[in-house]
Amino acid sequence: MTRSWDEFAAGVFDIVAPQNLLLLMLLLAGLIGALWYWFPAWVPRRWPRWRMPRFRLPRLRLPRFRRTGKPKAAEPAPEQEPAFEPTVVLADGTLLADRLAAQGRYAEAIRQRLRDLVGDLSAAGVVSPLPGTTAAEVAAAVAARRPAMAGPLGGATDLFSEIWYGDRTALSAHDERMRSLTGDVRIRMSEGTP
Repeated sequence: MTRSWDEFAAGVFDIVAPQNLLLLMLLLAGLIGALWYWFPAWVPRRWPRWRMPRFRLPRLRLPRFRRTGKPKAAEPAPEQEPAFEPTVVLADGTLLADRLAAQGRYAEAIRQRLRDLVGDLSAAGVVSPLPGTTAAEVAAAVAARRPAMAGPLGGATDLFSEIWYGDRTALSAHDERMRSLTGDVRIRMSEGTP
């Protein structure tokens, strides 16, 4: 197959120079494209009966792209609501994270403590996380704006990732550690240290 193709290409290039062949192919492609675009507008609607073909022409056409009217002005983007709510307090005044810890659901309590902290940071204007932002991304954003919070928030994020994603069994000691780390971040946040 390759040898016969090479011989065919050599025979064609002996007759027509490669530059001229490229030009002919471009012209042919342009002609086919123009006919395709305007087909069947140039073909008469009714053929005389003595010339009527016995076959039907295919109705293949590319869609015509036309502008219809003025472009619409961009609507103002609606204000995004905060992705996280501040600390979740239940009806009886207890924190959701404390109730989860009291039930022995320490992994969920650790997750809720981190969510509460991110909600408080968002409400204080320290960070504005979007939906889908990871805990590590929030910690990096807070560390860039308030370096004093980088240590305890990084520790809280690491503990959360180790428990929640690392499938490590959460214990009461882990919950107490998370409580102290998030408390330390809140203290530094209330001091307003840069």
